[in-house]
Amino acid sequence: MYYVYVLLSDKDNAFYTGFTDDLRRRVAEHNTGRVRSTAKRRPLRLVYYEACLHKGDATHRERYLKTTFGKQYIRGRLKNHLAEFVIDT
Repeated sequence: MYYVYVLLSDKDNAFYTGFTDDLRRRVAEHNTGRVRSTAKRRPLRLVYYEACLHKGDATHRERYLKTTFGKQYIRGRLKNHLAEFVIDT
């Protein structure tokens, strides 16, 4: 399985979107500072993920979720959860 995931930074209330074949390991890497792009944005919380059977499907979905429409989709899916936080748009 391949996973597309969205992390929310507690520090700057920004999203980070990525994909992996081991979701638990990858989230742990983000939160221990082993991923350069998120090291200064810790702590991070996993707020959304999708599972795909094929790597190509996961990378395609990741690219979509990084677009303006994809970000709107995530905000819509997480509307109730995000209501607890101040999210810059």
